[in-house]
Amino acid sequence: MANPEHPRLILHNFLSLDLCKELEFIHKSCGTVGYRPNVFSTTLSHLIATNCGHLIMPFVPIRERLKEKAEEFFGCEFELFVEFTGLISWSTGASIGWHSDDNRPYLKQRDFAAVCYLNSHGEDFKGGLFHFQDWQPATIVPMAGDVVMYTADSRNIHSVDEITGGERLTLTLWFTRDGSHDEDAKLISFLSERQLHHSIHETRSFLPHPASSRMYWFPPDTASTYESGFDICFARLNALGYDLYSPQCRSCLSALDLSNDLSETLMVPLRLARENELFDEEFVNILHVLQAVQFYCWKASELQTSPLDKKIHVVPLSPSQKEQVNRLKHMFLKDEGLAGTHFSSTIASECNQQPFDWSRFSAAATGWEAYCNKLGRSSSHRILIRSSTLPVLRKPGTGCVFEDEVCFPFAYGDVKI
Repeated sequence: MANPEHPRLILHNFLSLDLCKELEFIHKSCGTVGYRPNVFSTTLSHLIATNCGHLIMPFVPIRERLKEKAEEFFGCEFELFVEFTGLISWSTGASIGWHSDDNRPYLKQRDFAAVCYLNSHGEDFKGGLFHFQDWQPATIVPMAGDVVMYTADSRNIHSVDEITGGERLTLTLWFTRDGSHDEDAKLISFLSERQLHHSIHETRSFLPHPASSRMYWFPPDTASTYESGFDICFARLNALGYDLYSPQCRSCLSALDLSNDLSETLMVPLRLARENELFDEEFVNILHVLQAVQFYCWKASELQTSPLDKKIHVVPLSPSQKEQVNRLKHMFLKDEGLAGTHFSSTIASECNQQPFDWSRFSAAATGWEAYCNKLGRSSSHRILIRSSTLPVLRKPGTGCVFEDEVCFPFAYGDVKI
């Protein structure tokens, strides 16, 4: 595979299946409408902007391992920089023709790519095969845990077949030799600003803050009027069998009769409904609900309850509550058929295999909070990346860098903030 004319590397089982599931949880509970038709994405900067910076922590060791592997395989004399990190899912209808990853003037800084597959062809989605135009392997069948690395230039022109069912999920990174495009430096600055804001204005909290509703509306060209399409957060919940109810819904809907802006509607306290039952505990907004639900899907097989667990409050939906549920659904799921095309076949298998139980869901909501607090404690003492953004020359065959012939141990340093 180390063909100098088409340098590329395939790594099987590079990521554990549980890590793939964790990243899937993050994407399906935080993602927005993406950069191409039928594509959805979650960037690290978006996680920080929506008060989910703690969810960056699972990316940290992956980025470092991939960067080291790229430097080793591609024979880099200087340290590489991560230019972009993102979770990207392609749903039904998404595809891309032959191209290189540096095929635009604003992408010329990209030197190498790493695509980590988080779910599997044939099991989680149909279509979506990856093809190289020249040399071998000509076709890559995505399997959860595998990674393909290649140069971003014309030596590795590639394409992706159309997705014909399900949702194809990847963690994608690009690396650059140009330190001015270092993603880490931008993230450090953004994280520092956010932590300063928290220290001045409020107690540290890991509850998510949704971005503008237009970032979650699909297709994006309908987001100016919301006359068709759907909210992807609402659609993901609906695909899993959930509905939303808010006691404040009536006043919100009345105000929206005079406005096209939906941003405030799903930022009010919400309750979760399923079939004819209402889980009588409030979530602060739709992202809070979605993260708890997706955490339940991720951890369903591991959740346990006991008689000592807190009492679960589940009540029948009243006729007036059902009316409010249906009004919210009509507002945020204008095209239920289109939403089903993109999300209905992506229901997590763990959710299907385990009979639904509100007690176990309540345990998941508590587990989600503990998970976020654990990541938050870690991220409050560690920032992703190195203390210097200057390129560092590696001494071949060693774990050291050298300067004026003096060798120093090289560390991808943790920086306290």
